[in-house]
Amino acid sequence: MGKDDDHIPEGYQYEWTPKSDISLQEFLAKYKPSMVQNDGTKPWLWVRKAEDLPKEGGSEATVEEASKLLSEITERVQNIQNDTSIPIRSNKKKGLKSKKELREEVQHEATEKLKQISERHGYVSGKWLIFAPTDKVDIIWNSIATSLVSGPLSSTSAFLAKVATSPQSETPNYSHLICVYVPDVYDKASITEVMKVLLRNHGMNLMGVKSNLYTSIGIDSKHPSGISSTVWKNTALMKDTEIKALKDEYFAELSTAKAAATEEATAKKAASGETKKSKPKLKKKANDGNPFGSDDEDEHNDDKPSAPEPKAKGKKPALRKKVPAQEFASDSEAGDDGPSETKESQAKGASKRGKSDESDGSDDQAPKKKRSRS
Repeated sequence: MGKDDDHIPEGYQYEWTPKSDISLQEFLAKYKPSMVQNDGTKPWLWVRKAEDLPKEGGSEATVEEASKLLSEITERVQNIQNDTSIPIRSNKKKGLKSKKELREEVQHEATEKLKQISERHGYVSGKWLIFAPTDKVDIIWNSIATSLVSGPLSSTSAFLAKVATSPQSETPNYSHLICVYVPDVYDKASITEVMKVLLRNHGMNLMGVKSNLYTSIGIDSKHPSGISSTVWKNTALMKDTEIKALKDEYFAELSTAKAAATEEATAKKAASGETKKSKPKLKKKANDGNPFGSDDEDEHNDDKPSAPEPKAKGKKPALRKKVPAQEFASDSEAGDDGPSETKESQAKGASKRGKSDESDGSDDQAPKKKRSRS
């Protein structure tokens, strides 16, 4: 964050207040952090709980005094680091402290002096820090902003919230910073109350509480002074077991709500006859075996009683003796002809047999005459 990132520019378009022309939900739908790109003029989206912000005593004199102290502390830390006479490891027998121990003493001293400067000038506001991935930032921001205005956070000392917009160029693993502002970072009870709501009602992963004065003088996690960028760590306010218990309650409640919503949706579908029906079995068409059959024939056939199932195949019936249509016809020629030609041949054969019966009086003599001819 920059030195002026805790101040909202006059007439800033991307800020919502109770007097805005659109509702909060319309604002959140119109300006989503994952969609709004920062071109240098819109780095943050802001939401206020009330129209007026708490009065604060921060001034240029406060920032100047704190900046001067920070420069002195940074120089002392660097001198310790560069002093070869100071051992890297402590020596209790000789009463020598390590470089790390000496640096931490100077940094702790600086933290206490910065607190005194803040309280003396009335510049004690700050914020809870939360990071959200791009694929979840919209829903998290919506939840925090709504809670601040009309939800659980509205009953706490939190009065303002902001979220970082998206970078113009694609940035792998980019996380959006969300800040929930509180009037006094040194009011432990007030800070803890906000913390409990963020854990129990929102399931947030909290990154500590940062003073606005720290932001103004440029203290961050990479500052050469090594001063902690937050005035409160999570475990300084609550035990790990308590933190975990509150988050577990939130996620258990969320899971129950999702299950109830699913059951309700299923019940509504069932009541309105929208339950998913099983697919009907495909009816086998009567003309499936007939390549020249039509769908119209199938429709008419549906009204007729179905034909009985063919009986299981047994022994093949004995083949009838074919009577050649001509005296010199062969069985193979008769078999290659169609069914109609076979009937015609049989009719002719029957006629000839009739004539031979009249003339010869016996069926057995006809074949003999044929054999004599051959």
